[in-house]
Formats: sequence, structure tokens, C-alpha cells
Amino acid sequence: MITSKEEAFAAARAVLDRARARRDSMPIRAAAEAAAVGSAHTADEIELILRRLRRQAAADPTRAADLPAAA
Repeated sequence: MITSKEEAFAAARAVLDRARARRDSMPIRAAAEAAAVGSAHTADEIELILRRLRRQAAADPTRAADLPAAA
């Protein structure tokens, strides 16, 4: 069975949307600790970044999808 490019993009977008929803529903500290595993950044540094990104997203919800992912 051949999948069209549009179907493949739609499926990929759905996967990314579900992953983003899971990530965004995590408590900030838990997300920071998970992201710190194998990272050059500490959980505290990542937590500060996540808090800044969430403040930016809350200030301008029209741009929220354009902000860099914290994952």
C-alpha cells in the first residue's frame, strides 16, 4: 500500500501533536529532570528554560506553536 505525501505529513503531525500534549502536561520539574538525563544542562537550568518558554507561550498564545520545543 502506498501512502501519499499528504497522508504521511498528516500522520507525522498527529504524532508530534500527541507528543507535545504529553510533554506539556508534565509538571515542569519532572520534565526538566527527564530532559537532563544525558544532557550537558542540569535539571535546574532546564527548568528555568521551560519556565521562560511557558511564560512566553502564555503571553502570546498565537506564537506558542512556533516556540522551540523543550524536548
